[in-house]
Amino acid sequence: MSAEKQYADLFTQYEDTVRRYAPERMNSLRTQAFADFEQTGFPSLKHEDYRYTDVAQSFVPDYGLNINRLSAPVTPDDVFRCSVPNMRTYLSFVVNDSFYEGARPGASLPEGVYAGGMRTFMERYPDVASRYYGQIAKTSADAVTALNTMFVQDGFVLYVQRNVKLDRTVQLVNIFRSMVDIMANRRILVIMEPYSQARLLVCDHSLDDVKCLSTQVVEIFAEEGAFFDYYDLEESTVSTTRYSSLYLKQESHSNVLVNGITLNNGLTRNNYRIYMNGEYAEATLCGMAIQDKNQQVDTYTHITHAVPYCKSTELFKNVLDEHSTGAFSGRILVKEGADKTEACQVNRNMCMTRDVKMYSKPQLEIYADDVKCSHGMTTGRLDEKALFYMQSRGISRDEARTLLSVAFTSDVIDNVRLDPLKERLRYLVEKRFRGELVQCAGCMSCK
Repeated sequence: MSAEKQYADLFTQYEDTVRRYAPERMNSLRTQAFADFEQTGFPSLKHEDYRYTDVAQSFVPDYGLNINRLSAPVTPDDVFRCSVPNMRTYLSFVVNDSFYEGARPGASLPEGVYAGGMRTFMERYPDVASRYYGQIAKTSADAVTALNTMFVQDGFVLYVQRNVKLDRTVQLVNIFRSMVDIMANRRILVIMEPYSQARLLVCDHSLDDVKCLSTQVVEIFAEEGAFFDYYDLEESTVSTTRYSSLYLKQESHSNVLVNGITLNNGLTRNNYRIYMNGEYAEATLCGMAIQDKNQQVDTYTHITHAVPYCKSTELFKNVLDEHSTGAFSGRILVKEGADKTEACQVNRNMCMTRDVKMYSKPQLEIYADDVKCSHGMTTGRLDEKALFYMQSRGISRDEARTLLSVAFTSDVIDNVRLDPLKERLRYLVEKRFRGELVQCAGCMSCK
Protein backbone atom coordinates (compact mmCIF):
# COMPACT_ATOMS: atom_id res chain seq x y z
CA MET A 1 0.00 0.00 0.00
CA SER A 2 1.35 3.44 -0.94
CA ALA A 3 1.86 6.10 1.70
CA GLU A 4 -0.82 8.27 0.06
CA LYS A 5 -3.41 5.49 0.07
CA GLN A 6 -2.61 4.65 3.68
CA TYR A 7 -3.54 8.16 4.85
CA ALA A 8 -6.39 8.60 2.39
CA ASP A 9 -8.00 5.40 3.71
CA LEU A 10 -7.35 6.48 7.29
CA PHE A 11 -9.02 9.82 6.74
CA THR A 12 -12.01 8.26 4.98
CA GLN A 13 -12.49 5.78 7.79
CA TYR A 14 -12.09 8.20 10.69
CA GLU A 15 -13.21 11.54 9.24
CA ASP A 16 -16.21 11.76 11.57
CA THR A 17 -13.99 11.19 14.59
CA VAL A 18 -11.48 13.80 13.42
CA ARG A 19 -14.27 16.34 12.98
CA ARG A 20 -15.92 15.52 16.33
CA TYR A 21 -12.92 16.76 18.31
CA ALA A 22 -12.11 19.86 16.26
CA PRO A 23 -13.63 23.35 15.78
CA GLU A 24 -15.76 24.22 12.79
CA ARG A 25 -13.18 26.45 11.09
CA MET A 26 -10.70 23.58 10.96
CA ASN A 27 -13.37 21.20 9.70
CA SER A 28 -14.42 23.58 6.94
CA LEU A 29 -11.09 23.08 5.14
CA ARG A 30 -10.78 19.30 5.42
CA THR A 31 -12.79 18.27 2.35
CA GLN A 32 -10.76 20.47 0.00
CA ALA A 33 -7.50 19.45 1.68
CA PHE A 34 -8.39 15.78 1.16
CA ALA A 35 -9.18 16.38 -2.51
CA ASP A 36 -5.88 18.24 -2.98
CA PHE A 37 -3.95 15.50 -1.21
CA GLU A 38 -5.45 12.78 -3.42
CA GLN A 39 -4.75 14.80 -6.55
CA THR A 40 -1.15 15.84 -5.86
CA GLY A 41 0.25 13.03 -3.69
CA PHE A 42 3.63 13.25 -2.03
CA PRO A 43 6.36 14.72 -4.24
CA SER A 44 8.82 12.19 -5.64
CA LEU A 45 12.58 12.55 -5.89
CA LYS A 46 12.03 13.68 -9.47
CA HIS A 47 10.35 16.84 -8.19
CA GLU A 48 12.80 19.72 -8.60
CA ASP A 49 12.30 20.99 -5.04
CA TYR A 50 12.44 17.55 -3.39
CA ARG A 51 15.39 15.88 -5.11
CA TYR A 52 17.13 14.93 -1.87
CA THR A 53 14.26 14.08 0.49
CA ASP A 54 12.01 11.06 -0.08
CA VAL A 55 8.79 12.39 1.42
CA ALA A 56 6.65 9.33 0.74
CA GLN A 57 9.19 7.05 2.42
CA SER A 58 8.95 9.13 5.60
CA PHE A 59 5.23 8.43 5.83
CA VAL A 60 5.33 4.69 5.06
CA PRO A 61 5.75 3.50 8.71
CA ASP A 62 2.57 2.83 10.63
CA TYR A 63 2.51 5.76 13.04
CA GLY A 64 -0.18 6.18 15.66
CA LEU A 65 -2.45 9.26 15.48
CA ASN A 66 -4.29 10.54 18.52
CA ILE A 67 -7.52 11.44 16.74
CA ASN A 68 -9.59 10.59 19.82
CA ARG A 69 -7.67 13.26 21.76
CA LEU A 70 -6.60 11.00 24.61
CA SER A 71 -4.55 12.68 27.32
CA ALA A 72 -0.81 12.21 26.92
CA PRO A 73 1.01 10.51 29.81
CA VAL A 74 2.97 13.60 30.77
CA THR A 75 2.64 16.76 32.83
CA PRO A 76 5.00 19.22 31.14
CA ASP A 77 5.63 21.31 34.24
CA ASP A 78 6.87 18.23 36.11
CA VAL A 79 9.26 16.81 33.51
CA PHE A 80 10.35 19.84 31.55
CA ARG A 81 12.32 22.92 32.48
CA CYS A 82 13.30 24.96 29.45
CA SER A 83 14.18 28.51 30.42
CA VAL A 84 16.61 31.08 29.13
CA PRO A 85 18.47 32.93 31.90
CA ASN A 86 17.50 36.59 32.27
CA MET A 87 14.59 36.23 29.85
CA ARG A 88 11.04 36.27 31.14
CA THR A 89 8.54 34.45 28.97
CA TYR A 90 4.87 33.62 28.68
CA LEU A 91 5.18 29.83 28.59
CA SER A 92 2.90 27.34 26.83
CA PHE A 93 3.16 23.65 25.92
CA VAL A 94 1.96 21.44 23.10
CA VAL A 95 2.21 17.72 23.92
CA ASN A 96 2.45 15.77 20.66
CA ASP A 97 -0.23 17.79 18.84
CA SER A 98 -2.53 18.88 21.68
CA PHE A 99 -2.31 22.20 23.48
CA TYR A 100 -1.70 21.57 27.19
CA GLU A 101 -4.52 23.24 29.10
CA GLY A 102 -3.15 22.53 32.59
CA ALA A 103 -1.97 25.24 34.92
CA ARG A 104 1.30 26.78 33.76
CA PRO A 105 3.73 29.11 35.49
CA GLY A 106 4.18 32.68 34.39
CA ALA A 107 2.47 36.04 34.42
CA SER A 108 -0.95 36.75 32.98
CA LEU A 109 -1.09 38.01 29.43
CA PRO A 110 -1.86 41.71 28.97
CA GLU A 111 -5.15 42.91 27.55
CA GLY A 112 -5.35 42.59 23.80
CA VAL A 113 -3.22 39.42 23.59
CA TYR A 114 -4.23 35.80 23.19
CA ALA A 115 -1.58 33.07 23.43
CA GLY A 116 -3.07 29.63 23.81
CA GLY A 117 -4.89 26.69 22.26
CA MET A 118 -6.32 26.94 18.78
CA ARG A 119 -9.61 25.25 19.65
CA THR A 120 -10.32 27.78 22.40
CA PHE A 121 -9.26 30.65 20.15
CA MET A 122 -11.65 29.62 17.40
CA GLU A 123 -14.52 29.46 19.88
CA ARG A 124 -13.66 32.86 21.33
CA TYR A 125 -12.78 34.67 18.08
CA PRO A 126 -14.63 32.82 15.30
CA ASP A 127 -14.60 35.77 12.87
CA VAL A 128 -10.87 36.34 13.28
CA ALA A 129 -10.19 32.62 12.87
CA SER A 130 -12.20 32.51 9.63
CA ARG A 131 -10.35 35.55 8.31
CA TYR A 132 -6.88 34.11 8.84
CA TYR A 133 -6.72 30.35 9.40
CA GLY A 134 -5.75 28.49 6.24
CA GLN A 135 -5.58 31.61 4.09
CA ILE A 136 -1.91 31.39 3.05
CA ALA A 137 -1.16 27.72 3.76
CA LYS A 138 -2.59 26.52 0.47
CA THR A 139 -3.29 22.79 0.39
CA SER A 140 -3.24 22.69 -3.40
CA ALA A 141 0.48 23.53 -3.52
CA ASP A 142 1.92 21.13 -0.94
CA ALA A 143 0.84 17.59 -0.06
CA VAL A 144 2.23 17.69 3.49
CA THR A 145 0.32 20.92 4.18
CA ALA A 146 -2.79 19.20 2.80
CA LEU A 147 -2.21 16.17 5.03
CA ASN A 148 -1.75 18.42 8.05
CA THR A 149 -4.97 20.29 7.27
CA MET A 150 -6.83 16.99 6.90
CA PHE A 151 -5.90 15.66 10.33
CA VAL A 152 -5.04 18.63 12.56
CA GLN A 153 -7.41 19.08 15.51
CA ASP A 154 -5.65 21.59 17.73
CA GLY A 155 -2.71 23.97 17.74
CA PHE A 156 -1.33 27.20 19.13
CA VAL A 157 -2.37 30.79 18.39
CA LEU A 158 -0.65 34.08 19.13
CA TYR A 159 -3.04 36.96 18.49
CA VAL A 160 -1.81 40.48 19.24
CA GLN A 161 -4.31 43.25 18.70
CA ARG A 162 -3.70 46.67 17.24
CA ASN A 163 -1.01 48.85 18.92
CA VAL A 164 -0.27 46.26 21.64
CA LYS A 165 3.42 45.67 22.38
CA LEU A 166 4.37 42.59 24.38
CA ASP A 167 7.16 43.18 26.88
CA ARG A 168 7.92 39.46 27.27
CA THR A 169 8.72 36.77 24.75
CA VAL A 170 6.05 34.15 24.18
CA GLN A 171 7.57 30.67 24.44
CA LEU A 172 5.97 27.55 23.02
CA VAL A 173 7.50 24.16 23.85
CA ASN A 174 6.53 21.26 21.56
CA ILE A 175 7.02 17.94 23.33
CA PHE A 176 6.94 14.48 21.79
CA ARG A 177 5.91 11.93 24.42
CA SER A 178 4.73 8.43 23.58
CA MET A 179 5.36 4.76 24.29
CA VAL A 180 4.70 3.83 20.64
CA ASP A 181 5.68 5.31 17.29
CA ILE A 182 3.59 8.44 16.84
CA MET A 183 2.69 11.12 14.30
CA ALA A 184 1.73 14.63 15.39
CA ASN A 185 0.09 17.21 13.15
CA ARG A 186 0.86 20.60 14.63
CA ARG A 187 -0.47 24.00 13.72
CA ILE A 188 0.67 27.51 14.69
CA LEU A 189 -1.20 30.68 13.79
CA VAL A 190 0.26 34.13 14.44
CA ILE A 191 -1.83 37.25 13.87
CA MET A 192 -0.10 40.59 14.34
CA GLU A 193 -2.57 43.43 13.91
CA PRO A 194 -1.36 46.90 12.78
CA TYR A 195 1.49 48.41 14.80
CA SER A 196 1.65 45.49 17.24
CA GLN A 197 4.90 43.98 18.48
CA ALA A 198 5.81 40.52 19.82
CA ARG A 199 8.35 37.71 19.82
CA LEU A 200 7.67 33.97 19.70
CA LEU A 201 10.22 31.28 20.59
CA VAL A 202 9.24 27.73 19.56
CA CYS A 203 11.27 24.81 20.96
CA ASP A 204 10.90 21.26 19.61
CA HIS A 205 11.92 18.40 21.91
CA SER A 206 11.53 14.61 22.00
CA LEU A 207 11.45 12.78 25.32
CA ASP A 208 11.39 9.13 24.20
CA ASP A 209 13.34 6.89 21.84
CA VAL A 210 10.34 5.83 19.76
CA LYS A 211 9.97 6.99 16.18
CA CYS A 212 8.27 10.38 15.92
CA LEU A 213 6.95 12.13 12.83
CA SER A 214 5.67 15.69 12.94
CA THR A 215 4.02 17.83 10.30
CA GLN A 216 3.94 21.46 11.30
CA VAL A 217 2.24 24.31 9.47
CA VAL A 218 2.92 27.87 10.64
CA GLU A 219 0.93 30.83 9.32
CA ILE A 220 2.14 34.32 10.21
CA PHE A 221 0.23 37.48 9.30
CA ALA A 222 2.06 40.77 9.85
CA GLU A 223 -0.31 43.63 9.24
CA GLU A 224 0.72 47.25 8.59
CA GLY A 225 3.55 48.43 10.82
CA ALA A 226 3.73 45.16 12.81
CA PHE A 227 7.06 44.07 14.32
CA PHE A 228 7.52 40.35 14.92
CA ASP A 229 10.31 37.84 15.66
CA TYR A 230 9.89 34.09 15.18
CA TYR A 231 12.59 31.79 16.58
CA ASP A 232 12.46 28.06 15.92
CA LEU A 233 14.84 25.80 17.88
CA GLU A 234 14.90 22.07 17.14
CA GLU A 235 16.55 19.76 19.69
CA SER A 236 15.03 16.37 18.99
CA THR A 237 16.52 12.90 18.45
CA VAL A 238 17.83 10.86 15.54
CA SER A 239 14.52 8.94 15.53
CA THR A 240 12.51 12.11 14.86
CA THR A 241 11.34 13.17 11.40
CA ARG A 242 10.00 16.70 10.97
CA TYR A 243 8.28 18.40 8.06
CA SER A 244 7.71 22.07 8.80
CA SER A 245 6.17 24.64 6.46
CA LEU A 246 6.14 28.31 7.42
CA TYR A 247 3.98 30.79 5.50
CA LEU A 248 4.41 34.52 6.09
CA LYS A 249 2.39 37.37 4.63
CA GLN A 250 3.59 40.93 5.24
CA GLU A 251 1.82 44.23 4.74
CA SER A 252 3.29 47.73 4.43
CA HIS A 253 6.04 48.84 6.84
CA SER A 254 5.97 45.52 8.69
CA ASN A 255 9.24 44.06 9.96
CA VAL A 256 9.61 40.30 10.52
CA LEU A 257 12.56 38.14 11.52
CA VAL A 258 12.42 34.35 11.08
CA ASN A 259 15.36 32.40 12.50
CA GLY A 260 15.42 28.58 12.49
CA ILE A 261 18.17 26.61 14.24
CA THR A 262 18.58 22.83 14.20
CA LEU A 263 20.90 21.49 16.89
CA ASN A 264 19.79 17.84 16.93
CA ASN A 265 17.45 15.92 14.66
CA GLY A 266 16.90 12.87 12.53
CA LEU A 267 15.48 14.08 9.22
CA THR A 268 14.20 17.63 8.87
CA ARG A 269 12.59 19.40 5.95
CA ASN A 270 11.94 23.12 6.47
CA ASN A 271 9.89 25.09 3.95
CA TYR A 272 9.68 28.89 4.12
CA ARG A 273 7.32 30.86 1.91
CA ILE A 274 7.25 34.63 2.35
CA TYR A 275 4.86 36.97 0.55
CA MET A 276 5.73 40.68 0.69
CA ASN A 277 2.47 42.37 -0.21
CA GLY A 278 2.88 45.85 1.28
CA GLU A 279 5.36 48.56 0.36
CA TYR A 280 8.38 49.11 2.64
CA ALA A 281 7.98 45.73 4.28
CA GLU A 282 11.21 44.16 5.54
CA ALA A 283 11.95 40.48 6.11
CA THR A 284 15.00 38.76 7.55
CA LEU A 285 15.10 34.99 7.02
CA CYS A 286 18.00 33.02 8.42
CA GLY A 287 18.90 29.68 9.89
CA MET A 288 21.55 27.11 10.53
CA ALA A 289 21.93 23.38 11.07
CA ILE A 290 24.63 21.38 12.86
CA GLN A 291 24.65 17.78 11.64
CA ASP A 292 26.57 14.58 12.19
CA LYS A 293 25.90 10.81 12.10
CA ASN A 294 23.37 10.28 9.28
CA GLN A 295 21.29 13.34 10.05
CA GLN A 296 19.70 15.30 7.23
CA VAL A 297 18.38 18.86 6.99
CA ASP A 298 16.72 20.01 3.77
CA THR A 299 15.79 23.70 3.52
CA TYR A 300 13.58 25.28 0.87
CA THR A 301 12.86 29.01 0.74
CA HIS A 302 10.71 31.11 -1.56
CA ILE A 303 10.41 34.88 -1.10
CA THR A 304 7.97 36.77 -3.33
CA HIS A 305 8.35 40.52 -3.76
CA ALA A 306 4.98 41.59 -5.13
CA VAL A 307 5.18 45.37 -4.58
CA PRO A 308 7.89 48.06 -4.71
CA TYR A 309 10.27 49.26 -1.97
CA CYS A 310 10.52 45.99 0.00
CA LYS A 311 13.68 44.46 1.42
CA SER A 312 14.56 40.85 2.17
CA THR A 313 17.76 39.45 3.66
CA GLU A 314 18.40 35.70 3.66
CA LEU A 315 21.25 33.76 5.29
CA PHE A 316 21.51 29.99 5.85
CA LYS A 317 24.49 27.99 7.10
CA ASN A 318 25.17 24.28 7.52
CA VAL A 319 27.97 22.49 9.36
CA LEU A 320 28.13 18.83 8.31
CA ASP A 321 30.16 16.06 9.94
CA GLU A 322 30.48 12.27 9.63
CA HIS A 323 27.89 11.01 7.08
CA SER A 324 25.28 13.77 7.26
CA THR A 325 23.43 15.35 4.35
CA GLY A 326 22.35 18.92 3.77
CA ALA A 327 20.34 20.63 1.06
CA PHE A 328 19.40 24.23 0.37
CA SER A 329 17.17 25.50 -2.40
CA GLY A 330 16.32 29.19 -2.27
CA ARG A 331 14.34 31.28 -4.69
CA ILE A 332 13.65 35.02 -4.75
CA LEU A 333 10.88 36.13 -7.10
CA VAL A 334 10.60 39.83 -7.93
CA LYS A 335 7.32 40.37 -9.75
CA GLU A 336 6.67 42.90 -12.47
CA GLY A 337 6.20 46.34 -10.95
CA ALA A 338 8.11 45.55 -7.75
CA ASP A 339 10.67 48.25 -8.45
CA LYS A 340 13.24 49.41 -5.87
CA THR A 341 13.36 45.90 -4.41
CA GLU A 342 16.38 45.01 -2.30
CA ALA A 343 17.02 41.29 -1.87
CA CYS A 344 20.07 39.36 -0.75
CA GLN A 345 20.38 35.58 -0.46
CA VAL A 346 23.44 33.79 0.97
CA ASN A 347 24.11 30.11 1.66
CA ARG A 348 27.36 29.02 3.34
CA ASN A 349 28.28 25.40 4.13
CA MET A 350 31.17 23.77 5.96
CA CYS A 351 32.01 20.11 5.35
CA MET A 352 34.05 18.51 8.14
CA THR A 353 34.66 15.16 6.36
CA ARG A 354 34.73 13.81 2.83
CA ASP A 355 31.73 11.60 3.53
CA VAL A 356 29.15 14.36 3.92
CA LYS A 357 26.89 15.54 1.11
CA MET A 358 25.75 19.12 0.57
CA TYR A 359 23.50 20.32 -2.25
CA SER A 360 22.80 24.02 -2.84
CA LYS A 361 20.80 25.90 -5.44
CA PRO A 362 20.30 29.67 -4.94
CA GLN A 363 18.00 31.32 -7.50
CA LEU A 364 16.85 34.78 -8.56
CA GLU A 365 13.86 35.44 -10.82
CA ILE A 366 13.42 39.13 -11.59
CA TYR A 367 10.73 40.83 -13.68
CA ALA A 368 11.16 44.41 -12.44
CA ASP A 369 13.55 47.27 -13.14
CA ASP A 370 15.74 49.28 -10.78
CA VAL A 371 16.33 46.54 -8.21
CA LYS A 372 19.31 45.54 -6.05
CA CYS A 373 19.35 41.75 -5.85
CA SER A 374 22.17 39.31 -5.19
CA HIS A 375 22.69 35.69 -4.27
CA GLY A 376 25.71 33.57 -3.43
CA MET A 377 26.81 30.15 -2.19
CA THR A 378 30.03 28.65 -0.86
CA THR A 379 30.76 25.10 0.26
CA GLY A 380 34.14 24.12 1.64
CA ARG A 381 36.19 22.63 4.45
CA LEU A 382 37.81 24.16 7.50
CA ASP A 383 40.67 26.51 6.73
CA GLU A 384 43.79 24.36 7.18
CA LYS A 385 45.97 27.46 7.49
CA ALA A 386 43.81 28.72 10.36
CA LEU A 387 43.96 25.29 12.00
CA PHE A 388 47.75 25.20 11.68
CA TYR A 389 48.09 28.73 13.06
CA MET A 390 45.95 27.91 16.11
CA GLN A 391 47.85 24.66 16.72
CA SER A 392 51.13 26.56 16.54
CA ARG A 393 49.82 28.71 19.39
CA GLY A 394 49.28 25.68 21.60
CA ILE A 395 45.61 25.00 20.82
CA SER A 396 44.77 21.35 20.16
CA ARG A 397 43.40 20.42 16.74
CA ASP A 398 40.02 19.36 18.19
CA GLU A 399 39.71 22.61 20.14
CA ALA A 400 40.70 24.62 17.06
CA ARG A 401 38.03 22.83 15.00
CA THR A 402 35.43 23.66 17.64
CA LEU A 403 36.41 27.33 17.86
CA LEU A 404 36.38 27.77 14.07
CA SER A 405 33.02 25.98 13.78
CA VAL A 406 31.47 28.20 16.44
CA ALA A 407 32.83 31.28 14.68
CA PHE A 408 31.37 30.07 11.37
CA THR A 409 27.83 30.07 12.80
CA SER A 410 28.11 33.34 14.73
CA ASP A 411 26.49 35.64 12.18
CA VAL A 412 23.27 33.58 12.17
CA ILE A 413 23.07 33.93 15.95
CA ASP A 414 23.94 37.63 15.66
CA ASN A 415 20.63 38.08 13.83
CA VAL A 416 18.76 37.21 17.04
CA ARG A 417 17.20 40.43 18.31
CA LEU A 418 16.98 39.30 21.92
CA ASP A 419 20.22 39.37 23.94
CA PRO A 420 19.42 36.65 26.53
CA LEU A 421 18.38 34.23 23.80
CA LYS A 422 21.42 35.14 21.74
CA GLU A 423 23.75 34.28 24.61
CA ARG A 424 21.95 31.00 25.35
CA LEU A 425 22.16 29.96 21.68
CA ARG A 426 25.90 30.62 21.64
CA TYR A 427 26.21 28.39 24.70
CA LEU A 428 24.12 25.59 23.18
CA VAL A 429 25.92 25.75 19.83
CA GLU A 430 29.30 25.41 21.52
CA LYS A 431 28.04 22.46 23.58
CA ARG A 432 26.77 20.85 20.37
CA PHE A 433 30.14 21.15 18.66
CA ARG A 434 31.84 19.70 21.73
CA GLY A 435 29.57 16.66 21.58
CA GLU A 436 27.88 17.46 24.89
CA LEU A 437 24.43 18.16 23.46
CA VAL A 438 23.75 14.65 22.22
CA GLN A 439 20.03 14.43 22.83
CA CYS A 440 17.15 16.13 24.55
CA ALA A 441 16.04 14.63 27.84
CA GLY A 442 13.60 16.90 29.52
CA CYS A 443 15.78 19.80 28.41
CA MET A 444 18.32 18.95 31.11
CA SER A 445 20.97 19.66 28.49
CA CYS A 446 19.82 23.28 28.33
CA LYS A 447 20.70 23.97 31.94
